Amino acid sequence: MKFPFYIAKRYLFSKSSNNAINIITIIAAIGVFAGAFSLFIVLSGFSGLKDFSLSFSNKFDPDLKILPASGKTFLLPKDKSEALENIEGIAVFTPIIEERVFLDYRNKNHTAWLKGVGNKYQQVTQIDSTISGSWLTSSEAQVVVGNTISRKLGLSIFNYQHLLKLMVPRPGKGQITGLNPGQAFSQENVIVSGIYSVNEELDDKYVFSNLNFARNLLNLNEDNFSAVEIKLAPNANPDDVTAAIKTIFNEEVIIKNRAQLNEVLYKMLNTENLAVYLIFTLVLIIALFNVVGSIIMVILDKRENIRTLFSMGASENQIKKIFFTQGMLMTVFGGAIGLLSALLLVYLQQQFNLVMITPSLPYPVSITLENVLIVIFTIGILGLLASFIAAGSSKKALKAV
Repeated sequence: MKFPFYIAKRYLFSKSSNNAINIITIIAAIGVFAGAFSLFIVLSGFSGLKDFSLSFSNKFDPDLKILPASGKTFLLPKDKSEALENIEGIAVFTPIIEERVFLDYRNKNHTAWLKGVGNKYQQVTQIDSTISGSWLTSSEAQVVVGNTISRKLGLSIFNYQHLLKLMVPRPGKGQITGLNPGQAFSQENVIVSGIYSVNEELDDKYVFSNLNFARNLLNLNEDNFSAVEIKLAPNANPDDVTAAIKTIFNEEVIIKNRAQLNEVLYKMLNTENLAVYLIFTLVLIIALFNVVGSIIMVILDKRENIRTLFSMGASENQIKKIFFTQGMLMTVFGGAIGLLSALLLVYLQQQFNLVMITPSLPYPVSITLENVLIVIFTIGILGLLASFIAAGSSKKALKAV
């Protein structure tokens, strides 16, 4: 066992004759423990909240989405559709038609987006898991609306006495004043077959219909679509699939992944996570000042021992390494115990729901390797700096010898 490590271990685990130094050492160790413990708990909590927030949009958003580079629609003829089917990594895809529409129901009005979807849409997303009622059929003009839209208009499922009216301006030029609504708007009466609930924003935005219904209402050609939504195969590489799609459409389209479709949400969650990490890192820095103070107090208390070691041939660097090692040992033991305790608490929360947001909703937490490494890296770097600063005081003690 190396000489500095052996002496540092003795100094760390043996009691000092000065009781104040023992108390300061215990406080320093508790500070490192509390810093590592709280940092991991907070990071795990934010990871859980992030996963919880994204779980709603993940039910609605595809893995990849093809959008027109300019304008509202792009052409997807049969040959390009077949080329998409042949791309390795694409499990299933469905073309989409989207347009803003006006909803009218018993003298109540609302503006939303009509989203015409194909038969494979339920395979691309998990929207069917959020629906009360039934999904679309081709037997009649049906729509599925969001929960917020349903509440605002007072809609109910399969109410044949009062149908929902969808209206969209007819394409053309010039003013529409002087025309009656029947001439200015394309309109259809539909039955509400289902109500979906994802989150408040999406529940207030989309009305789903069959692809043919949307095409007829908007008077679009058969090969014109607003987007194509894609579900990737389990082991597919998104970058490879994106590159293959670009070779089919050239510069006609842009391709977005799930993170790019929710860019604002991802930025907000990442910014909040970074802000909390920096705040708790500052708390950890303050806690590690106790380590610096503890090591300095030990150096002052061990001046006679330092004189003896120096007389026995210990070099200045070896004596400095003793107190540097002591600081690192204190940081490593305190941080490891704090991290393990935090891991245990987070695991218990996952298994037994110790903290509840509502009677049926436990506080979401997540154990990730990334968070473990962040805590280890943060504790390690800050402990290294604190130990180095504290060990520098040994030179003054040597000068006083």
